[in-house]
Amino acid sequence: MATLLHIDSSLLPGEASASRAVTDAFRTAWQEQHPGGTVVYRDLAVDPVPHINAAAHTAGFADPAAHTPEQAAAFADRVRLIEELEQADAVLIGAPMYNFTIPSTLKAWLDNVILFGRTAGETPSAKGTPVTVVASRGGSYAPGTPRESYEYVQNYLNAVLADFLGLDVDFIVPELTMAPHNPAMAELVPLFEASRERALQEAATKAKALAERLAA
Repeated sequence: MATLLHIDSSLLPGEASASRAVTDAFRTAWQEQHPGGTVVYRDLAVDPVPHINAAAHTAGFADPAAHTPEQAAAFADRVRLIEELEQADAVLIGAPMYNFTIPSTLKAWLDNVILFGRTAGETPSAKGTPVTVVASRGGSYAPGTPRESYEYVQNYLNAVLADFLGLDVDFIVPELTMAPHNPAMAELVPLFEASRERALQEAATKAKALAERLAA
């Protein structure tokens, strides 16, 4: 049976978070289509992974037999996260835009799982694993918009996940999520609502198709 690694990083809980609402729709559709499968869930806002320190960083370039006790402990934490990625048949990531980029908690997870010679390099250990990223944002950074050049979420994650880790990356982008809360964006509420519905439908459709593909 297939395993889905589901990672949320929004600081907001439940329906208050645009990205969580969409990842929840994806996961629900996945489980309905694949009830015998496994879901490994990490909520990085509730249970953040440790940021990389010197011991964890240097341990990645040293012979494990020569690790100090501090390096061994820090590296063991990294290996647990890496093995979750390697053992997943599909990955789902909630990646809201904060200050034009991803949450620091998600960056910490990435720093832990990117290990040259294993997950990154010439033969990435999770190469080809499908990854669905829900990249929500309060405004719009789509091509042709005034803030197009400020789009550092999709650009960064595509570089890291696809180019470094060799994963098969797909994005769902709910945008204008601040429109219902910002009076200056009131005229954009219909566009936000359309974007939200489109994202929820995409999540359900893509989850079902992916579960069917992996079960075949």
